Amino acid sequence: MVATLEERVAEHSKGLEDLKHLISNLDQKVDRFREELSSRIDALDQKFSRYFLWLIGIQITILLAIIATLLRA
Repeated sequence: MVATLEERVAEHSKGLEDLKHLISNLDQKVDRFREELSSRIDALDQKFSRYFLWLIGIQITILLAIIATLLRA
């Protein structure tokens, strides 16, 4: 069976529409992944900032305790 030119063009057009739809879905998935990854990185950055502040606070407390001990001696 030989397809007419119009049938072949219609078939190719349908294939292109399917491809456009797949690309659009992929783009949306990539955008969602990027947003989720960004929020996770932000949360991790906040955790490290808190840990850093705790570490600095502990070091200052230890330094002050050592200085107080040395001044008593």
